[in-house]
Amino acid sequence: MSLFRIKNLDDMVAQSRAAGGLKKVLGPLDLVLMGIGAIVGTGIFVLTGTGALTAGPALTLSFVIAAMACGFAALCYAEFASTIPVAGSIYTYSYATMGELVAWMIGWDLLLEYGLATSAVSVGWSGYFQSLIGGLGIKLPVALTAAPGSIPGVDTLFNLPAMVIMLILTAMLSFGVRESARINSVMVVIKIAVVLLFIVVGARYVEPANWQPFMPFGMKGTMSAAALVFFAFIGFDAVTSAAEEVKRPERDLPIGIIGSLVVCTILYVIVSAIMTGIVPYQQFAGVDHPVSLALQFAKQNWVAGFVDLGAILGMTTVILVMSYGQTRVIYAMSRDGLLPKRLSAIHPKFGTPFFATWMVGIVFGLIAAVVPLGVLAELINIGTLAAFCLVSVAVIVLRKTRPDLHRAFRCPGVPVVPGLAIIFCVALMTFLSNTTWIAFGIWLLIGLVVYFTYSRRHSLLNTPK
Repeated sequence: MSLFRIKNLDDMVAQSRAAGGLKKVLGPLDLVLMGIGAIVGTGIFVLTGTGALTAGPALTLSFVIAAMACGFAALCYAEFASTIPVAGSIYTYSYATMGELVAWMIGWDLLLEYGLATSAVSVGWSGYFQSLIGGLGIKLPVALTAAPGSIPGVDTLFNLPAMVIMLILTAMLSFGVRESARINSVMVVIKIAVVLLFIVVGARYVEPANWQPFMPFGMKGTMSAAALVFFAFIGFDAVTSAAEEVKRPERDLPIGIIGSLVVCTILYVIVSAIMTGIVPYQQFAGVDHPVSLALQFAKQNWVAGFVDLGAILGMTTVILVMSYGQTRVIYAMSRDGLLPKRLSAIHPKFGTPFFATWMVGIVFGLIAAVVPLGVLAELINIGTLAAFCLVSVAVIVLRKTRPDLHRAFRCPGVPVVPGLAIIFCVALMTFLSNTTWIAFGIWLLIGLVVYFTYSRRHSLLNTPK
Protein backbone atom coordinates (compact mmCIF):
# COMPACT_ATOMS: atom_id res chain seq x y z
CA MET A 1 0.00 0.00 0.00
CA SER A 2 3.03 2.32 0.28
CA LEU A 3 2.79 2.65 -3.50
CA PHE A 4 -0.42 4.61 -2.99
CA ARG A 5 0.55 6.63 0.07
CA ILE A 6 -1.02 10.07 -0.07
CA LYS A 7 0.64 13.33 0.84
CA ASN A 8 -1.22 15.37 3.46
CA LEU A 9 -2.86 18.45 1.93
CA ASP A 10 -2.17 20.66 4.93
CA ASP A 11 1.51 19.67 4.89
CA MET A 12 1.71 20.49 1.17
CA VAL A 13 0.30 23.99 1.62
CA ALA A 14 2.52 24.64 4.66
CA GLN A 15 5.57 23.49 2.70
CA SER A 16 4.75 25.89 -0.12
CA ARG A 17 4.53 28.80 2.33
CA ALA A 18 7.80 28.00 4.10
CA ALA A 19 10.57 30.58 4.10
CA GLY A 20 13.05 30.27 1.27
CA GLY A 21 10.44 29.15 -1.24
CA LEU A 22 9.38 30.69 -4.53
CA LYS A 23 8.47 34.39 -4.63
CA LYS A 24 4.77 35.37 -4.91
CA VAL A 25 4.84 37.97 -7.67
CA LEU A 26 2.13 37.06 -10.23
CA GLY A 27 -1.38 38.51 -10.62
CA PRO A 28 -4.44 37.56 -12.74
CA LEU A 29 -3.37 39.51 -15.85
CA ASP A 30 0.07 37.86 -15.69
CA LEU A 31 -1.63 34.45 -15.62
CA VAL A 32 -4.04 35.14 -18.49
CA LEU A 33 -1.17 36.41 -20.62
CA MET A 34 0.96 33.46 -19.55
CA GLY A 35 -1.79 31.09 -20.67
CA ILE A 36 -2.23 32.86 -24.00
CA GLY A 37 1.54 32.90 -24.36
CA ALA A 38 1.65 29.13 -23.98
CA ILE A 39 -1.33 28.43 -26.23
CA VAL A 40 -1.12 30.79 -29.22
CA GLY A 41 1.87 29.62 -31.21
CA THR A 42 2.55 26.57 -33.34
CA GLY A 43 -1.12 25.58 -33.30
CA ILE A 44 -2.48 28.67 -34.98
CA PHE A 45 0.51 29.47 -37.20
CA VAL A 46 1.46 25.95 -38.39
CA LEU A 47 -1.06 23.23 -37.54
CA THR A 48 -4.07 25.00 -39.06
CA GLY A 49 -2.85 24.04 -42.52
CA THR A 50 -2.46 20.36 -41.68
CA GLY A 51 -5.80 20.39 -39.88
CA ALA A 52 -7.51 21.90 -42.93
CA LEU A 53 -6.24 19.03 -45.10
CA THR A 54 -7.75 16.54 -42.63
CA ALA A 55 -11.12 18.24 -41.94
CA GLY A 56 -11.59 20.80 -44.72
CA PRO A 57 -13.62 23.90 -43.70
CA ALA A 58 -14.91 21.84 -40.73
CA LEU A 59 -11.57 22.68 -39.10
CA THR A 60 -13.52 25.31 -37.15
CA LEU A 61 -15.63 22.50 -35.66
CA SER A 62 -12.46 20.51 -34.90
CA PHE A 63 -11.16 23.43 -32.84
CA VAL A 64 -14.46 23.61 -30.96
CA ILE A 65 -14.33 19.87 -30.15
CA ALA A 66 -10.73 20.12 -28.95
CA ALA A 67 -11.63 23.22 -26.92
CA MET A 68 -14.53 21.38 -25.25
CA ALA A 69 -12.17 18.62 -24.11
CA CYS A 70 -9.81 21.26 -22.76
CA GLY A 71 -12.65 23.33 -21.28
CA PHE A 72 -14.05 20.52 -19.14
CA ALA A 73 -10.54 19.68 -17.96
CA ALA A 74 -9.82 23.39 -17.33
CA LEU A 75 -12.70 23.58 -14.84
CA CYS A 76 -11.16 20.63 -12.97
CA TYR A 77 -7.73 22.28 -13.04
CA ALA A 78 -9.24 25.52 -11.72
CA GLU A 79 -10.74 23.75 -8.68
CA PHE A 80 -7.47 22.08 -7.79
CA ALA A 81 -5.26 25.10 -8.47
CA SER A 82 -7.36 27.36 -6.23
CA THR A 83 -7.68 24.70 -3.49
CA ILE A 84 -4.08 23.42 -3.49
CA PRO A 85 -1.92 26.41 -4.55
CA VAL A 86 1.26 24.36 -4.73
CA ALA A 87 3.79 24.04 -7.56
CA GLY A 88 3.63 20.89 -9.67
CA SER A 89 0.24 21.01 -11.43
CA ILE A 90 -1.45 17.61 -11.91
CA TYR A 91 1.53 15.84 -10.30
CA THR A 92 0.76 17.58 -7.01
CA TYR A 93 -2.99 17.02 -7.27
CA SER A 94 -2.51 13.30 -7.94
CA TYR A 95 -0.19 13.00 -4.94
CA ALA A 96 -2.97 14.36 -2.72
CA THR A 97 -5.70 12.11 -4.10
CA MET A 98 -4.52 8.93 -5.84
CA GLY A 99 -1.18 8.27 -4.20
CA GLU A 100 2.55 8.41 -4.85
CA LEU A 101 2.86 5.92 -7.71
CA VAL A 102 0.14 7.63 -9.77
CA ALA A 103 1.66 11.03 -8.95
CA TRP A 104 5.11 9.86 -10.02
CA MET A 105 3.85 8.44 -13.30
CA ILE A 106 1.93 11.58 -14.24
CA GLY A 107 4.91 13.73 -13.21
CA TRP A 108 7.10 11.55 -15.42
CA ASP A 109 4.53 12.04 -18.19
CA LEU A 110 4.61 15.84 -17.73
CA LEU A 111 8.41 15.89 -18.00
CA LEU A 112 8.06 14.35 -21.45
CA GLU A 113 5.11 16.54 -22.50
CA TYR A 114 6.60 19.89 -21.51
CA GLY A 115 10.13 19.00 -22.56
CA LEU A 116 9.29 17.73 -26.03
CA ALA A 117 6.85 20.62 -26.51
CA THR A 118 9.64 23.13 -25.95
CA SER A 119 11.96 21.20 -28.27
CA ALA A 120 9.33 20.83 -31.00
CA VAL A 121 8.29 24.47 -30.90
CA SER A 122 11.91 25.66 -30.91
CA VAL A 123 12.43 23.69 -34.14
CA GLY A 124 9.39 25.46 -35.64
CA TRP A 125 10.77 28.76 -34.37
CA SER A 126 14.05 28.02 -36.11
CA GLY A 127 12.29 27.53 -39.46
CA TYR A 128 10.44 30.85 -39.26
CA PHE A 129 13.57 32.65 -38.03
CA GLN A 130 15.67 31.34 -40.90
CA SER A 131 12.94 32.39 -43.34
CA LEU A 132 12.92 35.89 -41.82
CA ILE A 133 16.70 36.43 -41.96
CA GLY A 134 16.78 34.78 -45.40
CA GLY A 135 14.57 37.61 -46.63
CA LEU A 136 17.31 39.96 -45.44
CA GLY A 137 19.94 38.05 -47.39
CA ILE A 138 21.41 36.25 -44.37
CA LYS A 139 21.91 32.49 -44.59
CA LEU A 140 23.37 30.10 -42.06
CA PRO A 141 25.73 27.27 -43.07
CA VAL A 142 23.51 24.40 -44.27
CA ALA A 143 24.99 22.00 -41.69
CA LEU A 144 23.69 24.24 -38.86
CA THR A 145 20.13 24.73 -40.14
CA ALA A 146 18.45 21.48 -39.08
CA ALA A 147 18.83 18.19 -37.23
CA PRO A 148 20.43 15.21 -39.03
CA GLY A 149 17.99 13.59 -41.46
CA SER A 150 15.46 16.42 -41.30
CA ILE A 151 15.80 17.38 -44.96
CA PRO A 152 16.02 14.48 -47.46
CA GLY A 153 19.17 14.65 -49.58
CA VAL A 154 20.71 17.49 -47.54
CA ASP A 155 23.59 16.98 -45.10
CA THR A 156 22.49 18.77 -41.92
CA LEU A 157 24.12 18.21 -38.54
CA PHE A 158 22.78 20.61 -35.91
CA ASN A 159 19.86 23.04 -35.58
CA LEU A 160 21.76 26.03 -34.20
CA PRO A 161 18.86 28.56 -34.00
CA ALA A 162 16.72 26.06 -32.05
CA MET A 163 19.51 25.57 -29.51
CA VAL A 164 20.22 29.29 -29.21
CA ILE A 165 16.58 30.30 -28.56
CA MET A 166 16.31 27.62 -25.87
CA LEU A 167 19.41 28.94 -24.11
CA ILE A 168 18.27 32.57 -24.31
CA LEU A 169 14.88 31.78 -22.77
CA THR A 170 16.50 29.55 -20.17
CA ALA A 171 18.64 32.50 -19.08
CA MET A 172 15.50 34.67 -18.80
CA LEU A 173 13.71 32.10 -16.63
CA SER A 174 16.70 31.51 -14.39
CA PHE A 175 17.08 35.20 -13.56
CA GLY A 176 13.52 35.71 -12.29
CA VAL A 177 9.88 34.86 -12.97
CA ARG A 178 8.66 38.46 -12.67
CA GLU A 179 11.04 39.61 -15.39
CA SER A 180 10.12 36.64 -17.59
CA ALA A 181 6.41 37.37 -17.09
CA ARG A 182 6.87 40.99 -18.15
CA ILE A 183 8.72 40.06 -21.33
CA ASN A 184 6.13 37.35 -22.04
CA SER A 185 3.33 39.93 -21.62
CA VAL A 186 4.89 42.28 -24.17
CA MET A 187 5.34 39.50 -26.74
CA VAL A 188 1.79 38.20 -26.16
CA VAL A 189 0.30 41.65 -26.77
CA ILE A 190 2.26 41.97 -30.02
CA LYS A 191 1.30 38.53 -31.34
CA ILE A 192 -2.39 39.02 -30.45
CA ALA A 193 -2.26 42.32 -32.33
CA VAL A 194 -0.84 40.44 -35.34
CA VAL A 195 -3.63 37.83 -35.17
CA LEU A 196 -6.25 40.60 -34.97
CA LEU A 197 -4.61 42.30 -37.96
CA PHE A 198 -4.99 39.05 -39.93
CA ILE A 199 -8.67 38.85 -38.94
CA VAL A 200 -9.42 42.45 -39.94
CA VAL A 201 -7.57 42.26 -43.28
CA GLY A 202 -8.41 38.66 -44.17
CA ALA A 203 -12.15 38.91 -43.50
CA ARG A 204 -12.54 41.11 -46.61
CA TYR A 205 -11.21 38.37 -48.90
CA VAL A 206 -13.35 35.45 -47.71
CA GLU A 207 -15.21 33.55 -50.45
CA PRO A 208 -18.10 31.60 -48.84
CA ALA A 209 -17.99 29.14 -51.75
CA ASN A 210 -14.69 27.83 -50.33
CA TRP A 211 -16.62 26.55 -47.29
CA GLN A 212 -18.56 24.10 -49.45
CA PRO A 213 -18.66 21.23 -48.79
CA PHE A 214 -18.21 22.08 -45.13
CA MET A 215 -17.32 18.56 -43.97
CA PRO A 216 -15.72 16.83 -47.00
CA PHE A 217 -14.19 14.01 -44.93
CA GLY A 218 -17.15 13.43 -42.64
CA MET A 219 -17.08 13.27 -38.87
CA LYS A 220 -14.04 10.97 -38.89
CA GLY A 221 -11.97 13.64 -40.62
CA THR A 222 -13.26 16.28 -38.21
CA MET A 223 -12.37 14.17 -35.16
CA SER A 224 -8.95 13.26 -36.58
CA ALA A 225 -8.25 16.96 -37.08
CA ALA A 226 -9.46 17.64 -33.52
CA ALA A 227 -6.94 15.10 -32.19
CA LEU A 228 -4.24 16.86 -34.21
CA VAL A 229 -5.09 20.48 -33.39
CA PHE A 230 -5.50 19.55 -29.73
CA PHE A 231 -1.79 20.40 -29.66
CA ALA A 232 -2.85 24.00 -30.29
CA PHE A 233 -4.43 24.16 -26.82
CA ILE A 234 -1.58 22.61 -24.89
CA GLY A 235 -0.25 25.16 -22.46
CA PHE A 236 -3.13 26.45 -20.34
CA ASP A 237 -2.30 23.76 -17.77
CA ALA A 238 1.18 25.30 -17.44
CA VAL A 239 -0.54 28.21 -15.65
CA THR A 240 -1.24 25.88 -12.71
CA SER A 241 2.50 25.27 -12.34
CA ALA A 242 2.79 28.90 -11.21
CA ALA A 243 0.53 28.32 -8.18
CA GLU A 244 3.19 29.05 -5.55
CA GLU A 245 4.21 32.29 -7.24
CA VAL A 246 0.69 33.78 -7.43
CA LYS A 247 -0.31 36.53 -5.00
CA ARG A 248 -3.96 35.40 -4.62
CA PRO A 249 -4.14 31.87 -6.06
CA GLU A 250 -7.70 31.16 -4.91
CA ARG A 251 -8.99 33.97 -7.14
CA ASP A 252 -6.32 34.50 -9.79
CA LEU A 253 -5.62 30.92 -10.94
CA PRO A 254 -9.18 30.16 -12.17
CA ILE A 255 -9.17 33.51 -14.00
CA GLY A 256 -5.85 32.69 -15.67
CA ILE A 257 -6.81 29.13 -16.66
CA ILE A 258 -10.32 29.73 -17.98
CA GLY A 259 -9.69 33.24 -19.33
CA SER A 260 -6.73 32.24 -21.50
CA LEU A 261 -8.59 29.19 -22.87
CA VAL A 262 -11.69 31.23 -23.82
CA VAL A 263 -9.66 33.94 -25.57
CA CYS A 264 -7.61 31.41 -27.56
CA THR A 265 -10.63 29.33 -28.60
CA ILE A 266 -12.36 32.40 -30.04
CA LEU A 267 -9.20 33.39 -31.94
CA TYR A 268 -8.66 29.88 -33.31
CA VAL A 269 -12.21 29.50 -34.62
CA ILE A 270 -12.21 32.92 -36.32
CA VAL A 271 -8.74 32.50 -37.85
CA SER A 272 -9.46 28.99 -39.20
CA ALA A 273 -12.79 30.16 -40.68
CA ILE A 274 -11.15 33.11 -42.46
CA MET A 275 -8.18 31.04 -43.60
CA THR A 276 -10.30 28.30 -45.21
CA GLY A 277 -12.60 30.98 -46.61
CA ILE A 278 -9.72 32.64 -48.49
CA VAL A 279 -7.81 29.54 -49.67
CA PRO A 280 -9.43 26.27 -50.86
CA TYR A 281 -8.34 23.74 -48.22
CA GLN A 282 -6.66 21.46 -50.82
CA GLN A 283 -3.97 24.10 -51.39
CA PHE A 284 -2.57 23.80 -47.86
CA ALA A 285 -0.72 20.58 -48.78
CA GLY A 286 2.94 20.82 -47.77
CA VAL A 287 2.52 24.36 -46.38
CA ASP A 288 4.10 25.17 -42.99
CA HIS A 289 2.94 28.80 -42.93
CA PRO A 290 -0.83 28.57 -43.69
CA VAL A 291 -1.81 31.93 -42.19
CA SER A 292 0.81 33.75 -44.25
CA LEU A 293 -0.25 31.79 -47.34
CA ALA A 294 -3.84 33.00 -46.95
CA LEU A 295 -2.66 36.61 -46.98
CA GLN A 296 -0.35 36.00 -49.94
CA PHE A 297 -3.30 34.39 -51.71
CA ALA A 298 -5.23 37.62 -51.06
CA LYS A 299 -2.23 39.60 -52.37
CA GLN A 300 -1.64 41.21 -48.99
CA ASN A 301 2.07 40.41 -48.75
CA TRP A 302 2.82 43.31 -46.39
CA VAL A 303 0.49 41.81 -43.78
CA ALA A 304 1.99 38.35 -44.38
CA GLY A 305 5.34 39.73 -43.24
CA PHE A 306 3.79 40.88 -39.96
CA VAL A 307 2.22 37.45 -39.51
CA ASP A 308 5.64 35.81 -39.87
CA LEU A 309 6.93 38.11 -37.12
CA GLY A 310 3.90 37.24 -34.99
CA ALA A 311 4.62 33.55 -35.52
CA ILE A 312 8.17 33.96 -34.25
CA LEU A 313 6.98 35.85 -31.16
CA GLY A 314 4.17 33.35 -30.68
CA MET A 315 6.50 30.40 -30.63
CA THR A 316 8.93 32.26 -28.35
CA THR A 317 6.28 32.67 -25.66
CA VAL A 318 5.22 29.01 -25.99
CA ILE A 319 8.80 27.86 -25.37
CA LEU A 320 9.12 30.29 -22.45
CA VAL A 321 5.94 29.19 -20.64
CA MET A 322 6.32 25.46 -21.31
CA SER A 323 9.93 25.56 -20.05
CA TYR A 324 8.67 27.37 -16.97
CA GLY A 325 6.00 24.72 -16.37
CA GLN A 326 8.48 21.88 -16.68
CA THR A 327 10.97 23.37 -14.22
CA ARG A 328 8.19 23.82 -11.62
CA VAL A 329 7.09 20.19 -11.97
CA ILE A 330 10.71 19.07 -11.52
CA TYR A 331 11.00 21.42 -8.52
CA ALA A 332 7.93 19.87 -6.88
CA MET A 333 9.04 16.28 -7.53
CA SER A 334 12.53 17.00 -6.22
CA ARG A 335 11.17 18.70 -3.10
CA ASP A 336 9.17 15.52 -2.38
CA GLY A 337 12.34 13.41 -2.67
CA LEU A 338 11.31 11.65 -5.89
CA LEU A 339 14.12 13.37 -7.84
CA PRO A 340 17.57 14.47 -6.58
CA LYS A 341 17.39 17.37 -4.09
CA ARG A 342 19.71 19.53 -6.17
CA LEU A 343 16.82 20.07 -8.60
CA SER A 344 14.75 21.92 -5.97
CA ALA A 345 17.53 24.24 -4.79
CA ILE A 346 16.41 27.90 -4.92
CA HIS A 347 18.91 30.55 -6.01
CA PRO A 348 19.40 32.99 -3.08
CA LYS A 349 19.31 36.08 -5.32
CA PHE A 350 16.94 35.24 -8.17
CA GLY A 351 14.45 33.10 -6.18
CA THR A 352 14.25 30.48 -8.96
CA PRO A 353 15.20 26.78 -9.22
CA PHE A 354 18.39 27.84 -11.02
CA PHE A 355 20.10 24.48 -11.56
CA ALA A 356 16.91 22.72 -12.70
CA THR A 357 16.12 25.55 -15.13
CA TRP A 358 19.52 25.34 -16.82
CA MET A 359 19.47 21.55 -16.88
CA VAL A 360 16.11 21.57 -18.69
CA GLY A 361 17.22 24.27 -21.13
CA ILE A 362 20.47 22.54 -22.10
CA VAL A 363 19.02 19.00 -22.36
CA PHE A 364 15.95 19.88 -24.43
CA GLY A 365 17.88 22.48 -26.42
CA LEU A 366 20.24 19.71 -27.51
CA ILE A 367 17.27 17.45 -28.31
CA ALA A 368 15.80 20.22 -30.49
CA ALA A 369 19.14 20.61 -32.23
CA VAL A 370 19.67 16.97 -33.18
CA VAL A 371 16.20 15.32 -33.37
CA PRO A 372 13.82 15.94 -36.33
CA LEU A 373 10.51 17.69 -35.64
CA GLY A 374 8.36 14.74 -36.72
CA VAL A 375 9.93 12.53 -34.05
CA LEU A 376 9.61 15.20 -31.36
CA ALA A 377 5.90 15.76 -31.93
CA GLU A 378 5.04 12.05 -31.65
CA LEU A 379 4.25 11.89 -27.93
CA ILE A 380 3.10 15.37 -26.94
CA ASN A 381 -0.66 15.03 -27.44
CA ILE A 382 -1.09 11.63 -25.80
CA GLY A 383 0.81 12.75 -22.69
CA THR A 384 -1.38 15.81 -22.30
CA LEU A 385 -4.62 13.91 -22.83
CA ALA A 386 -3.55 11.38 -20.19
CA ALA A 387 -2.85 14.23 -17.75
CA PHE A 388 -6.26 15.79 -18.41
CA CYS A 389 -7.98 12.45 -17.72
CA LEU A 390 -6.15 12.10 -14.41
CA VAL A 391 -6.96 15.59 -13.14
CA SER A 392 -10.62 14.92 -13.92
CA VAL A 393 -10.54 11.66 -11.97
CA ALA A 394 -8.74 13.41 -9.12
CA VAL A 395 -11.51 16.01 -8.74
CA ILE A 396 -14.12 13.27 -8.33
CA VAL A 397 -11.94 11.36 -5.84
CA LEU A 398 -11.19 14.43 -3.70
CA ARG A 399 -14.88 15.38 -3.57
CA LYS A 400 -15.51 11.95 -2.01
CA THR A 401 -12.50 11.76 0.32
CA ARG A 402 -12.35 15.40 1.46
CA PRO A 403 -15.85 16.92 1.15
CA ASP A 404 -14.96 19.28 4.02
CA LEU A 405 -12.04 20.87 2.16
CA HIS A 406 -12.46 24.59 1.43
CA ARG A 407 -12.62 25.13 -2.32
CA ALA A 408 -12.23 28.73 -3.48
CA PHE A 409 -13.44 27.64 -6.92
CA ARG A 410 -15.72 24.63 -7.40
CA CYS A 411 -15.91 22.77 -10.69
CA PRO A 412 -19.63 22.78 -11.60
CA GLY A 413 -21.60 19.61 -12.24
CA VAL A 414 -19.31 17.07 -10.54
CA PRO A 415 -19.12 14.20 -11.51
CA VAL A 416 -20.73 15.01 -14.90
CA VAL A 417 -18.26 17.70 -16.05
CA PRO A 418 -15.12 15.71 -15.08
CA GLY A 419 -16.73 12.66 -16.67
CA LEU A 420 -17.25 14.57 -19.93
CA ALA A 421 -13.60 15.67 -19.82
CA ILE A 422 -12.53 12.02 -19.54
CA ILE A 423 -14.85 10.93 -22.37
CA PHE A 424 -13.65 13.69 -24.73
CA CYS A 425 -9.97 13.07 -23.97
CA VAL A 426 -10.19 9.29 -24.35
CA ALA A 427 -12.11 9.75 -27.61
CA LEU A 428 -9.34 11.96 -29.00
CA MET A 429 -6.67 9.50 -27.82
CA THR A 430 -8.26 6.74 -29.92
CA PHE A 431 -7.49 8.76 -33.06
CA LEU A 432 -3.73 8.81 -32.34
CA SER A 433 -1.43 6.35 -34.11
CA ASN A 434 -0.33 2.95 -32.81
CA THR A 435 3.28 4.15 -32.90
CA THR A 436 2.40 6.94 -30.50
CA TRP A 437 0.78 4.50 -28.07
CA ILE A 438 3.78 2.13 -28.19
CA ALA A 439 6.31 4.93 -27.63
CA PHE A 440 4.22 6.33 -24.77
CA GLY A 441 4.10 2.88 -23.15
CA ILE A 442 7.90 2.56 -23.38
CA TRP A 443 8.36 5.96 -21.70
CA LEU A 444 6.03 4.93 -18.85
CA LEU A 445 7.92 1.64 -18.39
CA ILE A 446 11.17 3.61 -18.04
CA GLY A 447 9.40 5.75 -15.44
CA LEU A 448 8.42 2.65 -13.45
CA VAL A 449 12.05 1.49 -13.42
CA VAL A 450 13.24 4.87 -12.12
CA TYR A 451 10.52 4.91 -9.44
CA PHE A 452 11.30 1.46 -8.04
CA THR A 453 15.09 1.87 -8.20
CA TYR A 454 15.36 5.44 -6.83
CA SER A 455 12.24 7.49 -6.14
CA ARG A 456 10.34 5.13 -3.84
CA ARG A 457 13.29 4.79 -1.46
CA HIS A 458 14.11 8.52 -1.41
CA SER A 459 10.54 9.80 -1.06
CA LEU A 460 9.98 12.07 1.96
CA LEU A 461 6.96 9.92 2.82
CA ASN A 462 9.42 7.04 3.24
CA THR A 463 11.40 8.97 5.83
CA PRO A 464 10.20 8.70 9.47
CA LYS A 465 9.37 12.08 11.02
